[in-house]
Amino acid sequence: MKIALIGYGKMGRMIEEIALSRGHEIVSIIDIDNQEEFESEAFASADVAIEFTTPWTAYDNYLKAWKAGVKVVSGSTGWMKDHEAEVRKACAEGKTLFWASNFSVGVAIFSAVNSYLAKIMNQFDQYDVNMVETHHVHKLDAPSGTAITLAEQIVANLDRKERWGLHETKPGVLRIDDIRQKEVPGIHTITYDSPEDMITITHDAHGRRGFAMGAVLAAEYTAQHTGLLTMKDLFKF
Repeated sequence: MKIALIGYGKMGRMIEEIALSRGHEIVSIIDIDNQEEFESEAFASADVAIEFTTPWTAYDNYLKAWKAGVKVVSGSTGWMKDHEAEVRKACAEGKTLFWASNFSVGVAIFSAVNSYLAKIMNQFDQYDVNMVETHHVHKLDAPSGTAITLAEQIVANLDRKERWGLHETKPGVLRIDDIRQKEVPGIHTITYDSPEDMITITHDAHGRRGFAMGAVLAAEYTAQHTGLLTMKDLFKF
């Protein structure tokens, strides 16, 4: 499979290493200083572009890739509040985006457990729920995209929570707290607390490699599928 990389930081380099080890070819690497590469024949030859950039550049990168006829796998977060409708429309009209706030296989499993636990907890209103996410000091968005995804699952399954809020303690609001600490790859903890006891689930990433491997697996899947794709499509949870 021919892969283009959009964004060549730590994650991009790790994705490159894993993709090459799995027998794939990197045909184009685009970073902030060579945006003209979007117009190149090399980029257009890619089966899939894997994109890890910033909240304010991701959507524009999708448009450029789609213009070249290239499918996109993206782990960029923070763009959906402004562009979700346009992306859904484009994918319904034939473009392809595999998007995930987190490509870790472990997080996909954790996400499935989170949804199931929220459904159970809907019957037990003595438990209040909150979330804490911890990441490295270089992370640009808060709360993390993974935290938002997990929070939206809880809100969808727990009638007593209407929405989530960052550092917000109000009835009907799922409180999320963010911590930025050293080089932490990512920790997400969800706690259900009652006067009698506490139930806590946590995903603690040991490094970025799991995210990179998941992105390559997603690219392999995306090469054979179209539309708006997610981790649910990949793992069939």
